[in-house]
Amino acid sequence: MHTRWKNWVHVTKLDPDKMLPPGAIAGIAASGTDALMLSGTLNVTAENMSALAQEAKASGLPLIVEPAGPEAVLWDGVDLVFVPSVLNSADVQWIVGQHRTWVQCQQVRWEKVVPEAYIVLNPNSAVGKVTRATCSIGGGEVASFAALADHYFHFPIVYIEYSGMYGDPALVKAACEAVETAVIYYGGGIDSAERAREMAQYADTIVVGNAVYEKGIDVLKATVRAIQ
Repeated sequence: MHTRWKNWVHVTKLDPDKMLPPGAIAGIAASGTDALMLSGTLNVTAENMSALAQEAKASGLPLIVEPAGPEAVLWDGVDLVFVPSVLNSADVQWIVGQHRTWVQCQQVRWEKVVPEAYIVLNPNSAVGKVTRATCSIGGGEVASFAALADHYFHFPIVYIEYSGMYGDPALVKAACEAVETAVIYYGGGIDSAERAREMAQYADTIVVGNAVYEKGIDVLKATVRAIQ
């Protein structure tokens, strides 16, 4: 499990602050998605993260927690913990500060930890606002962040996050061309086979989140078929 994630091409992201429709877990399990990621920015607590993890276990899929802060880290019953650092944040708390607090206050199971270099590009998203991310950047700046993450900091994942809107494929391409070893994740606005296919030209892994809640399991399945 600790290296298998590098071969995933489709991940479904579930938010602890949202309600899954009836039968959703069974539908997700049958969709062909490679893994479930439990992640959210607002109103995420240890309690609702744990409750969602218990529900998600029924899928039989690899289970990842991507915490918004130390309070949302969950170890038991999950396979991996993906920990984001928002490189284009104006607040050092979201690059390293929260992380230092986490390491100080918890017994970290390092064998489960996978660091992520986040580049947040939707200024209207919750994650963009909370982390004070500088989102109005072009391809050159995106590429420089991606190269820094890959070559200097050696992050295993560079995550291009549009969170709630469909992004610019040219910026994802710029990030892709700037890295050598990091895996490129893309998330944001993937709600059709066409969008999944377009972003999969450049991203190694496509993340589908809001579409599960807004458009249903059939759309999720269509995004999987488009790239697998």
